[in-house]
Amino acid sequence: MDSNDDRQSEKQEIWSWGAGTDGQLATGLLQDEHIPQLLPFQPSLSFISCGGAHVVALTPGKKVFTWGRGTSGQLGHGNLVNSLGPKSVDVLNNFKITNVSAGWNHSGFVTDIGHLLTCGDGSFGQLGLGDNVSQCSPVKVLHFESWHVQQIAFGMRHSLALLKGEKGDQVYSFGSGKRGQLGISNEKVKSISLPMSVSGLDQVNVGSIVANGDHSAAISDNGHLYTWGRGFDGKPGMCFPERVISMVSFTQVSLGWNHALILTEEGEALMLGSHHGVLKNHQIQNLTKHNINEEQVKKICGLNGIKVVGVASGAEHSVLTTENGAVLTWGWGEHGQLGLGDTRDHNNPQVVSMGQSGAHEYATSNVYCGSGFTFVVRNL
Repeated sequence: MDSNDDRQSEKQEIWSWGAGTDGQLATGLLQDEHIPQLLPFQPSLSFISCGGAHVVALTPGKKVFTWGRGTSGQLGHGNLVNSLGPKSVDVLNNFKITNVSAGWNHSGFVTDIGHLLTCGDGSFGQLGLGDNVSQCSPVKVLHFESWHVQQIAFGMRHSLALLKGEKGDQVYSFGSGKRGQLGISNEKVKSISLPMSVSGLDQVNVGSIVANGDHSAAISDNGHLYTWGRGFDGKPGMCFPERVISMVSFTQVSLGWNHALILTEEGEALMLGSHHGVLKNHQIQNLTKHNINEEQVKKICGLNGIKVVGVASGAEHSVLTTENGAVLTWGWGEHGQLGLGDTRDHNNPQVVSMGQSGAHEYATSNVYCGSGFTFVVRNL
C-alpha cells in the first residue's frame, strides 16, 4: 500500500470464512473454511463490500483493493482472472474513492467529487453505461457526470445510486428490473442500461440505500424504511418503494435473497421474510405489520435483550455484532459461512469464536456478507 494511511494497522484484525473456491476469502487457498481464518494480510480497511464471489475493499487512504472471482471483469484489473488475495485497482490510483459496492458479478466506485465508475458484468445494463457490454476496467458512468453521487448499492443484476444536490436527494437505478427492483414503473421492466430515477422517493430525505438479490431498500434521515423489488415470504413483488410501517426508527438494513435484517435505533435486530428452509413460523415472533401485502416485521428469537450494533445478510445467512463486539450467525451453513465449524443450518443466533482471546473483548466488530461467505473487521 502506498500512503501512510494504508499501512498495516496494529489495532485491526480481518477474519473470513465460508465459501472460498474462487479466492474470495483472501486466505491464499481455493477452499471453503468452516471456522474463522485470520487473514495473512492485514491492511487497514475502512469498508468492505462482498458480492457473489468477490470482494471490494476501501482503505482509509481512499484506495481500492479487490479479490476473488474475476471472470466477468468485476475486479477491475483489466482482465478476466481470479485473484487469491487483495490486488490494487491501479486504474483508480488517480482518484480518491469514498464509496464502493460489489454486486453478484459487477462492481462500482464513487469518487470524492461524486463521479461513478463501474466494471464487470454488464449483460443486464447494470453498469449504467447505456449498453449491455461487460467491462474489465472501471469506466465512468457519464450519465452522472454533472451530478454528485454519494453512495451506491449493487444487487444481483441491478444497481442503485444515491445522488445529493440542491434539489434534494434522488435515487437512481439501472440493470435488471424483472422483480420490480428498479422502482421506475408500475410494471416490471426487463432491464435498462441508462440510470432512471426511482419513483416515490421525491419527498424523502434518503440517508442510505441497500441492494441484494432482487431486492432494493432505502432508509430516510428520520429512520423510515422503504423497500421494493421481490416480495418477502413468497409475497408479490413491489414496483415502487413502499414504507415499512413501524412505531420504531430504523438505522440500518441488510438484504438477503429471501429476507432482510433491520436494526432499530434502540439496538434491536428485526427481520422481514426468512432464511429459506431454516427459520420456521414457530421460531419467530410478530412485532407489527406494515402496508406491503400484509408482510410482517419479526423479532429474532435467542437474542434475549442483547444490544445489536450492526447487521449483515448473505444469500441465506445472517450475521450481527453486539455492543461488546461479539459476532453471532445463523441461517444456511452449507459452505461454513456461519463460522461454527460445521456445514449445518442453524435456526438461532450462535456466537462465533475468533481466536483464543474470545469474542467479547473487542470494542467494535464490523460485519460483511457475500452470497455464501462472511468477513469481520475487528478493531481492538
